Formats: sequence, structure tokens, C-alpha cells
Amino acid sequence: MLNRLFFFYAIVINLLTFLVCGADKRAARRGSWRIPERSLFLLSILGGSPGMLLGMQIFRHKTRHAKFVWGIPLILLAQVLLIAGVYSLFSH
Repeated sequence: MLNRLFFFYAIVINLLTFLVCGADKRAARRGSWRIPERSLFLLSILGGSPGMLLGMQIFRHKTRHAKFVWGIPLILLAQVLLIAGVYSLFSH
């Protein structure tokens, strides 16, 4: 049950983050209201880092900003290490 909930959450947060990234790119092109960078980072920290990385590549968004180019992969790495650590603790 917990595995299903985690999987569902991961799908939803990554889809949401991907769509928000696309919406921000669209807003940037139109010169309209933008989504704050801290919101993009927050979504990534909450588990949407794969969706953000995919959105950065698909939409070519935030790819010139060092804090995104380095920060999002580092967030993903930290999340993978955290999940691996938690899994190893509870798998025995």
C-alpha cells in the first residue's frame, strides 16, 4: 500500500513540475507573469526533480542558469541517495 502511494505521489509531483516548467517557459516567451524560481525549486525538492530535468530539456527552459543546471541534478542525486538509504534501512 505504501509503495503504491509513493509511486502515485511521484507520478503526480513530477507531472505537475513538468507542466509548471512548460507553463513558465510559455510565460517567458509571452512576457507575462512568471512562476518564481523558488517555486520551481520547491517542486523539485518535494520530489519533482526528474520532471524538472525533463522539462528543462524538452522546453529548453532554465538551461543557461547555473543554479538550475547544477542545482536540480544535485537535488535529484540527494533524493536518490535518501531513497536508497531509507530502502536499505527497512529492507532487512
